[in-house]
Amino acid sequence: MSEVRECEQCGTRFVPRREHSRFCSADCRVAWNAEHKGHASVSTAALDWSLTAMAEATSRLARIRMLGGSPALDAQHAAVAVSDATWWVTIVDATMVRYHPDSYDATLDALPADKQDEIEQTLAGLRFVRNQMGIHLDPAAFIHVTHRAGAEGEPELALTWNKLELPTSGSLSPSGQEWERGRYLAYQERLAGRGVARTFTQAAGFLRHAAGNAAEANVAEAV
Repeated sequence: MSEVRECEQCGTRFVPRREHSRFCSADCRVAWNAEHKGHASVSTAALDWSLTAMAEATSRLARIRMLGGSPALDAQHAAVAVSDATWWVTIVDATMVRYHPDSYDATLDALPADKQDEIEQTLAGLRFVRNQMGIHLDPAAFIHVTHRAGAEGEPELALTWNKLELPTSGSLSPSGQEWERGRYLAYQERLAGRGVARTFTQAAGFLRHAAGNAAEANVAEAV
């Protein structure tokens, strides 16, 4: 990405390293955090209930069952479950990026380069789903539903991400269109053709780890 942004702390124009980058330097990020300590209790509470909701939504998705054997009903049921899980994963992601950027980036940077790229692209792909689902594209358009026997012999649904054409984004600014195209490419690369449950397991696992690191950092600062 070649977009140039203004640092939220000092106003300096910079080229962001990551999609969520808001500051031109670590010093500006530290200064911003120090000035906004009053938000800590609010962000912690929001993160706690968002993590709980994310865990519930992703666990429901992992054990999604058939509903009466109706393909249309099963597809609708699956689309609702995927939409719910997408919403909560991206809510936790956004909360971490907004209020705990140091812990978020440190958790990413601690991963091997290939895993780091995989997580970043997976989350970018889910942001594309969030932006498009129910607004520009029907939720059911994102997923392919098949029926299978579960581990205990019970009928369940297997979900994979569909490949999609790039939607029009004429209402966005040029830089916004560039970022959305990047999210679309991440979706095609990391999600399309792959299992839906695996995507959410991977994304949620990273976010729980990052949130745990943020909680440890908060405790250390309070000592």
